[in-house]
Amino acid sequence: MSDKQRFARVLRTRDVIALSFGAMIGWSWVFVTGVWLLDAGTLGTVIAFTIGGVAISLIALTYGELASAMPKAGGEHIYTHRALGLHWSFVCTWALLFAYVNVCLFESVALPTGIEYLLPEIRMGTLWHVLGADVDIGFVLVGATGTAIVTWANYVGIRTAAFVQSLVTSLILVSGVMLMTGATINGSLANAEPWIATPATGILAVFIMVPAMLVGFDVIPQSAEEIDLPPNRIGRLLVLSVFCAVAWYIFVAAAVGVGLPATDLETAGMATADAASLLWHSPVAGQILVIGGVCGILTSWNAFIVGASRVLFALAESGFVPSAFAKIHPKYKTPYIGILAIGLLCLVAPLFGRTILVWLINSGSFATTIAFLFVAISFVVLRKKEPDLDRPFKVTRPRLVGYGAIIMSLALLSAFLPWSESALTWPDEWLTIVVWSSLGLLLFVRYLHSKKLKDDKSFGN
Repeated sequence: MSDKQRFARVLRTRDVIALSFGAMIGWSWVFVTGVWLLDAGTLGTVIAFTIGGVAISLIALTYGELASAMPKAGGEHIYTHRALGLHWSFVCTWALLFAYVNVCLFESVALPTGIEYLLPEIRMGTLWHVLGADVDIGFVLVGATGTAIVTWANYVGIRTAAFVQSLVTSLILVSGVMLMTGATINGSLANAEPWIATPATGILAVFIMVPAMLVGFDVIPQSAEEIDLPPNRIGRLLVLSVFCAVAWYIFVAAAVGVGLPATDLETAGMATADAASLLWHSPVAGQILVIGGVCGILTSWNAFIVGASRVLFALAESGFVPSAFAKIHPKYKTPYIGILAIGLLCLVAPLFGRTILVWLINSGSFATTIAFLFVAISFVVLRKKEPDLDRPFKVTRPRLVGYGAIIMSLALLSAFLPWSESALTWPDEWLTIVVWSSLGLLLFVRYLHSKKLKDDKSFGN
């Protein structure tokens, strides 16, 4: 494919930070903070996110170096191909695509859930039930509307998607700053007692959740060909975005901890919003927080459509999926076939209810960790295999970072396995992995068959 057919290079510093930060800050900072505080306490939650942030930062550093050295659409697919070969590259990229698409599907259901807090009347009647979850016609309509917006924003160009991302991320920041300001003025340290919950093992329960909260920084490598910045800055911004997200979660948890008494925390339906209402003595403050959470759904959804469509593009260029996914729109310079395909899946996702989508998002987190492991291994391999590779953003302690990232990735993977309290369930969540892996195997066999036919034809000539 010629250069003029590829992507438009338009993303600047603000766009890159908004894309990555917005991907990591979804709905959880509004919806799950109360769970963290009950499990670990305020200080325990801070400890869990600090340690988890360090672990993810090691992985982010390997990404930063590789993204600056190979700023190509597809990110992980490019790095693992160069380090480990095309076969292992497919395994890594197929896992990553599973994770990205699952996030997009989940957000199409999370959006109406968030909006219901503001507008309970969106429930218009149950269509049917899927595995114990209600499928409401109002939820389906809201999910479809959100799908249309984010799909359109991505279809008409990365510039539009980046503008939407920056605008909505600004609204998240406003709502979060309001919460933190209220905690500073009206919060009480007594509310945060006990600082560490009993038993202290609750810190581990929160720590296990941290990687899922920080998934999204890896969207930057997917859009590397659309970033109009020096390669070394791409690596720096990637790492910076992780630090920003960790700080955000820590400050939000601390604000809710000092803002909401323990007795209220136990009964809170949405602790972050309830804390804002209490701190500012107005339910409007809570509604503003929920609006920020809804904005987080949109930024995460938008960013992962960017990531998933570029992953599909890279797989199509390598021949693993139909070549249509490698088509670039002549006017908008976007992989529009992939964007439309993901949009179609998001359109039908609300029809299947929330239960099955929770299974998908949990198994998708497992798949993301597999991609993290492959990238860390590729980082170490390329340091040995290609020591002279131009690395504009170069990690200063590669052995510590590389092997540390591998160990952390393996530790994170173990949290999903049967011996862990946070293990994936059978058959529900593991079955989704089996089905996706089987589809990947079929595509891989198709690739090998088509490659053999090409080789035979070339040999005959």
